[in-house]
Amino acid sequence: MKKKIFNSLGLMSGTSMDGVDLSVIKSDGYSKIEYLYDKYYKFDDDLYSQLIELRTCVNSTKDLSQYLEKINNVEKTFTLFNSSIVKDIINTTNIKLDFIGFHGQTILHLPDENISKQIGDGHLLSQLTKCIVVNNFRQNDLMNGGQGAPLVPIFHNLISQKLINDFNLEYPMNIINIGGITNVTQIIKKDDLNYNFFAYDIAPGNCLIDEWLRKKSDKKIDENGELAKLGKVDKLIFNQAIENFEIKSIKKSLDIKNFDISFVKGLSLEDGCATLTKFTAFLISEGLKTVDKENKFKTKNNIVCGGGRKNQSLIKDINEFLDEKEIFLKNIDNYKLNGDFIESQAFAYIAIRSFLDLPISFPNTTRCKKPTKGGKVIKNF
Repeated sequence: MKKKIFNSLGLMSGTSMDGVDLSVIKSDGYSKIEYLYDKYYKFDDDLYSQLIELRTCVNSTKDLSQYLEKINNVEKTFTLFNSSIVKDIINTTNIKLDFIGFHGQTILHLPDENISKQIGDGHLLSQLTKCIVVNNFRQNDLMNGGQGAPLVPIFHNLISQKLINDFNLEYPMNIINIGGITNVTQIIKKDDLNYNFFAYDIAPGNCLIDEWLRKKSDKKIDENGELAKLGKVDKLIFNQAIENFEIKSIKKSLDIKNFDISFVKGLSLEDGCATLTKFTAFLISEGLKTVDKENKFKTKNNIVCGGGRKNQSLIKDINEFLDEKEIFLKNIDNYKLNGDFIESQAFAYIAIRSFLDLPISFPNTTRCKKPTKGGKVIKNF
């Protein structure tokens, strides 16, 4: 039977908290996909500051109650921003939307307590845009014993098939997303029935470097890794950091609050940036080695997406730590996919699967007990 095709818009605001990635796709929620539109919308300085301050305040379940009024106020402003950019797409294109996949902005992630809090009012967004909204993607997974993350692997599995078919790449394949946190999906082979892929949070991504820049300068990111290139790695601090830090299990999801940058506090802006970049690269490379060891593979196709792929210093350091000529990171942009919008496209796709009552997370991706459906479907107009 021919499957129905939907137009779905995905909204993704990541840990950098600098803006929203918006993507529109056409898909059946299974194997068909067409990319229609991608655009980035930057937050104004006021909303950016509110989000950073809110995330800094909220560190426990108690804080969710203590700062409830602040959370509600920022959530409304954030939702209004998202509604304005959706309306921009509706008014400037001829695309009729079936769904909006609204990830929201994560302010607290405590999987061991079954909590992952994303702000973003789905009912208000549906009312303002006159569209069906799908949100709250993580809660079902958490209640089913999962970590609530990563959720994008089901989409990584889909795009891996394009990489295999169009560019003659081979499985096993790693699709590595370097966002605030680095996660990897290892796809073993094409197997639509058994979902033969694994996923892990393996290391920090941009979060340490971004936090350092926010505290030491007026910059939000180290664009292209230029500041790290100007700095010098403090070898003593770096060696102590890698000795003292250990991720005990890659089967646990990570949050940026699992990390801190206090160990470089005495360094200059450039030297701190260089040292944190080297530290992040080491942890990512160790994570990739651990994934191969976990599943007894030696993966040659390591495809990288997310903002971190643009940090030339970070990518260079990761490749050096991998220390094998056959294993190095390949930019997903080289395969006619836009590495900036993989996650926003993913949540558009996951919104369709949620509407169709299909699973979005799996025991091998989030450690949930069984394949789990997710996403709350809201129609408020």
